[in-house]
Amino acid sequence: MEGPIEAPSESGGPLPFASTGPHGHRARMRQKLLSRGPDALADYELLEMLMFFAMPKGDTKPLAKALINRFGSFANVLAAPQGTLLETRGLGPHSVAALKLVQAAALRMARAEVMEHPVLNTWDRLIEYLTAVMAREKIEQFRVLFLDSKNRLIADEAQARGTVNHTPVYPREVVKRALELHATAIILAHNHPSGDPSPSRSDIEMTRMVKEAASVLSITLHDHLIIGNGRWLSFRAEGLL
Repeated sequence: MEGPIEAPSESGGPLPFASTGPHGHRARMRQKLLSRGPDALADYELLEMLMFFAMPKGDTKPLAKALINRFGSFANVLAAPQGTLLETRGLGPHSVAALKLVQAAALRMARAEVMEHPVLNTWDRLIEYLTAVMAREKIEQFRVLFLDSKNRLIADEAQARGTVNHTPVYPREVVKRALELHATAIILAHNHPSGDPSPSRSDIEMTRMVKEAASVLSITLHDHLIIGNGRWLSFRAEGLL
């Protein structure tokens, strides 16, 4: 069982611990960030500073370290489900909103990087974006990237969410949406919460059905990407397309 996370109270009530930082600690942290850049800060220090905005008073370092210990990394804290964060001792609506705001900003920046250039010419950025969006999801999510004739991203849409190991996908719905967006090509993507990106038989069969339905209407299926935990798999690279 996880131990309690002690943290400043967002309600303004008594703090469950005495401040461990000397006077002016927050000012010194801000100066460190501005003078040396974010790379000079450890994960817990970034999180600690983020909590400054949600908790105007009190020592946020114990909370930041406890969150890193619980979730494993700064990125995992940001990606944790909202409900899980709200149930975490020491966090409240203000701090959870701050975490989710930073996560949303990061995802939009990553998406903008993908949209500015033809997707096939920025493959690494595409993988980084999909990893940020999907790798830490606890249930399967199926997304379709719709591309124009120059392979630029028109839209990136989550088509379905399923269970920990299955997401229902309907090829006719994928193709119908491509026609609505006037897309000439698509890229499929889904995550495997297990962390293993190896395709299942149903993954392979579904991909075949989408490819056949799309080809009838001259829509190209460029690839199907499976995102795992720190790993990913390309159907095209594996000879499955």
